Amino acid sequence: MKVILLVGMALAVSACGMRDIHTMNGTEQVNNLNDLDKDGVIEARERCNETYAGAAIDNYGCGKIKPINQSQQLAVLFPNDSFYLDPQYYGEIEEIAVFMRQFPNTTVTIEGHCSRTGSYEHNLTLSQKRAEAVTSTLSQQFGIAPERMTAIGYSYDRPVDPSDTKQAHVANRRVIANLVGEDTTADMKWTIFSVDESDE
Repeated sequence: MKVILLVGMALAVSACGMRDIHTMNGTEQVNNLNDLDKDGVIEARERCNETYAGAAIDNYGCGKIKPINQSQQLAVLFPNDSFYLDPQYYGEIEEIAVFMRQFPNTTVTIEGHCSRTGSYEHNLTLSQKRAEAVTSTLSQQFGIAPERMTAIGYSYDRPVDPSDTKQAHVANRRVIANLVGEDTTADMKWTIFSVDESDE
């Protein structure tokens, strides 16, 4: 009788132990956790795989779009009382050309500005020739059609610093590129042009 009781207890304990045993199988990966376009959104959630690098994106990896209306100061330095455009600044201007080729419905207005030194009429002519030096370079060096460009000189009508200091004169000698168009572009986290407020 004792033998039967012991066998029964052993079987009961064994059965309980069997219920507690869990088989660990390898978990199959269902979602793709890779980020192929390096925008910070995994492929499982990605809806736009060709987002521009550096673009602001939504939670699904799609770039935010905005109409083209860019206005940036170019880091182009002119010699004092001159409209000679040194070829060392062509790289700065080429950025505009690259952008305009990418978005063929854009146009650009190049503004020339001067400091409040010398006569208004002299600076009006100088600022116009500086703007035209940039549009000529865009056309002759980088193949942008002249009808897509406008050059305007403003003399010293639009100073960024109205004071009569040396620093103000340097800051007010500048060239601005205004790009507009029917195209849209990615809302970038960075600007497409560098800015240098010490233009001559």
